[in-house]
Amino acid sequence: MYNLIVAEFRAKTILVAEDDPETRLILHHGLTRAGYHVVIAEDGEQALKKFRESRPDLVLLDIEMPRLNGWEVLERIKSGWRSRRVPVMMITGKTSDDDKIKGYELGVDYYVTKPFNIQRLLPIIRNLVSGIK
Repeated sequence: MYNLIVAEFRAKTILVAEDDPETRLILHHGLTRAGYHVVIAEDGEQALKKFRESRPDLVLLDIEMPRLNGWEVLERIKSGWRSRRVPVMMITGKTSDDDKIKGYELGVDYYVTKPFNIQRLLPIIRNLVSGIK
């Protein structure tokens, strides 16, 4: 019983995979203030490594990153039996309908274009980590 209570109240973990320092800072600050535990990755390879280590409740993923791009990271996350259940929100500068369609076809749960307002994202993030789409 105690383990269930602890699990209910533990801070949800969000992996932020973003190569832009300013965007990382905005996301880290906003999510931390909202009570989330934030794990940061600065490139695609780091994102996959930290995904395995931290077992996040949500991934916020940029597309244009060094070493592995966001599409490759997304495909690897969504190809795993357990990892495919983790919701992914794309936060990217790619605004074309083709990119949005590709994201949803690959399993993105929500697609956000930059610039964004962190306060407007927080209710969406709350729903995604709670399993509400």
